[in-house]
Amino acid sequence: MTELVRVESCCKVYRVGAFGSKRLSAVKNVSFDVGPGEVVSLIGESGSGKSTIGRMILRLSPVTAGAITFKGSDVAGLRGQGLKEYYRHAQGVFQDPFSSYNPIYKADRVFKLVRDAYFPHVSSEEWSRKVEESLEAVSLDPGQVLHKYPHQLSGGQLQRLLVARALLLDIDFLVADEIISMLDASTRIDVLNLLGDLKARGLGILFITHDLSLGNYISDRTVILRKGVVVEMGETGKVFGNPQHPYTRMLLASVPQLHRKWEELEAEYERARADDAADSDASGLVELEPGHLVRREAA
Repeated sequence: MTELVRVESCCKVYRVGAFGSKRLSAVKNVSFDVGPGEVVSLIGESGSGKSTIGRMILRLSPVTAGAITFKGSDVAGLRGQGLKEYYRHAQGVFQDPFSSYNPIYKADRVFKLVRDAYFPHVSSEEWSRKVEESLEAVSLDPGQVLHKYPHQLSGGQLQRLLVARALLLDIDFLVADEIISMLDASTRIDVLNLLGDLKARGLGILFITHDLSLGNYISDRTVILRKGVVVEMGETGKVFGNPQHPYTRMLLASVPQLHRKWEELEAEYERARADDAADSDASGLVELEPGHLVRREAA
């Protein structure tokens, strides 16, 4: 598969403490790629570095070490028109849709900002047609959403509006960062199916989540992240069907199962947690089988 986005040996270090005297490593030597028409899930608990990686890909946070490339070009080196063109092809949708809107403006303002930046010479008639087409692509009725304030719309509608905005730019790559964690169950499946439709159109999607069931539902490949380090990655069926790292097994053991009671799962979860606690610092990823890598314990 042709590579669309590549994250290569990326690290992110924050300066913390008084006068920035201490350093906090949020991401450590992370590498993976996303191809066109592929969904890659980045899975880990809160604080594992998932969102930091998404922000680095979108140039919202600088990379401390390593490189991120888009279609072979180093994202960190983009400036001016080059950076603007990058955002025409790569966009992000984040966890809280309400924070992406100014509450004093109606929802259609997000489209006006896109028009002003990228389509200033497009006629009003043609622009209206493009907006309607993008809204219909995400199953929204223009008459019911465009002229309403954010508080008058549901979280699912606001998320789909943001995806529609990205579609106006004819994007190739989408960072979907916990985009359904604040939505109710009935709306979640709509947004997941929308991502599936975008994948079928050829978009590459980085699906950032802490929910393993959602990652299993939507992704082709999975990257398991623990404390900023990749501990297991590969084809989703292999990672979920044959988990090898103690942390992956612990995550899977913690997922509620409708057909089993908690008492039945408790011992299994505790064993996985004990194995994870005993896991020493890693010495590198090894390929156990084609399309399935795991971080082995240091000797």
